[in-house]
Amino acid sequence: SLAPTAITCFTRGLDLRKETEDVLCPANCPLWQFYVFGNGVYASLSSICGAAIHRGVITSAGGAVRVQTLPGQENYPAVKANGIQSQVLTRWTSSFSVTGIKNTVLESVGRSVSTARPSTGNKPKKTLDKKAGNKDCKADIAFLIDGSYNIGQRRFNLQKNFVGKVAVMLGIGTEGPHVGVVQASEHPKIEFYLKNFTAAKEVLFAIKELGFRGGNSNTGKALKHTAQKFFSLENGARKGIPKIIVVFLDGWPSDDLEEAGIVAREFGVNVFIVSVAKPTTEELGMVQDTGFVDKAVCRNNGFFSYQMPTWFGTTKYVKPLVQKLCSHEQMFCSKTCYNSVNIAFLIDGSSSVGDNNFRLVLEFISNIAKAFEISDIGSKIAAVQFTYDQRTEFSFTDYNTKEEVLSAIRNIRYMSGGTATGDAITFTTRNVFGPVKDGANKNFLFVMTDGQSYDDVRGPAAAAQKAGITVFSVGVAWAPLDDLKDMASEPRESHTFFTREFTGLEQLVPDIIRGICKDFLDSKQ
Repeated sequence: SLAPTAITCFTRGLDLRKETEDVLCPANCPLWQFYVFGNGVYASLSSICGAAIHRGVITSAGGAVRVQTLPGQENYPAVKANGIQSQVLTRWTSSFSVTGIKNTVLESVGRSVSTARPSTGNKPKKTLDKKAGNKDCKADIAFLIDGSYNIGQRRFNLQKNFVGKVAVMLGIGTEGPHVGVVQASEHPKIEFYLKNFTAAKEVLFAIKELGFRGGNSNTGKALKHTAQKFFSLENGARKGIPKIIVVFLDGWPSDDLEEAGIVAREFGVNVFIVSVAKPTTEELGMVQDTGFVDKAVCRNNGFFSYQMPTWFGTTKYVKPLVQKLCSHEQMFCSKTCYNSVNIAFLIDGSSSVGDNNFRLVLEFISNIAKAFEISDIGSKIAAVQFTYDQRTEFSFTDYNTKEEVLSAIRNIRYMSGGTATGDAITFTTRNVFGPVKDGANKNFLFVMTDGQSYDDVRGPAAAAQKAGITVFSVGVAWAPLDDLKDMASEPRESHTFFTREFTGLEQLVPDIIRGICKDFLDSKQ
């Protein structure tokens, strides 16, 4: 059999290309650095070697592992096993399992390796392409440092030291993390942008040269300014890469952080707060809002807040912070296909559908809607029912929670009548997408029908696509395939769905969600 492919401690399931692959995990992977989601069946963004140790297939001495790709699922559990705490994940698009490989394979590997290169006792050096940087940590990071009188000149210098160490350990490079620095004081000052330096040495020098500004620590003002102005494409922000602001706070802010936190989330920025020297009991009376950390961070789940007792002896805090900043999959505030789309469902209410099948259609729509993070700043859902007439069941601005949307779908009443699909597309493009056409979310329209339309569908669908709407067509029973393809966006094959029976709609849900996410990612490239 083929020799296993050597992988690193951090190679993830989704980095493999084959359905079944034999891999070789190195020895001495640091257990506390592993990200593993699930138990037995692992989400594909888990580390393979981490999952193999968690499962007991290998130990930290490394070894060969067989990886089997599996479909995605919901609710990966958190289980502690063999020194690794796996984490909960509500949903992921693909999974994998790990099993051991019989010794015969290992022996043949051992032989082939030993003949290829006699051991000299020296470990081969791992070559990191210095210029490219750490490709496993793609992030655009703004360090928002405290330059107020609160911190003072001496601690300001210690803060610069710490930020420098973090920057070096991140592995800055053309294809790795990019960083910039903003100083918070009376008025925020952008010291340098993401595009200014792509080598750790240059960044380190730029940080050393920063001068202390003094004044009040208007951190809220600085956070808002950074979220709005720092991450533009002209200033070096990259499409599809998580945006992160790391706020350093000595003591407490002299202004309000809550509004700034909301603005940052609206801009798709992940805010971390590193607080040093928390206010003492006596000082708490001077703090405007004692819950300032929870209100500013991306999610109040413990992951985005970080505490250091003092600016002295901070070296041991560098690595854990870097790991957080490189945990791509934990950046809940980034714009993703789950939280940055508008999806309108155009539902055929004609007589041929019938009441029972109409309920199956509503169930199908609900199952798609469930996959998305619906909120005032997240994804939005709308529904229009049509016969010869059109009826807006609810628009994008009517509901801001998933529960409200699912309840509104359940309450849609069946109209019954003829089928004018073209008119319905025109109506939806104008009345449902019109009000949101300048928004940040990507627009999708699902046209669902079970038969021939009495009017032209090609013109209205082309007009919708011209207005920036991606059209998917979903046909059931007697819906003509030519009509479905005429309505669908390019490439038509992947935007057209068909099933003979209404009961077959349920099977289409995973492919449809995958299609939305693929289109969303393609639009970001």
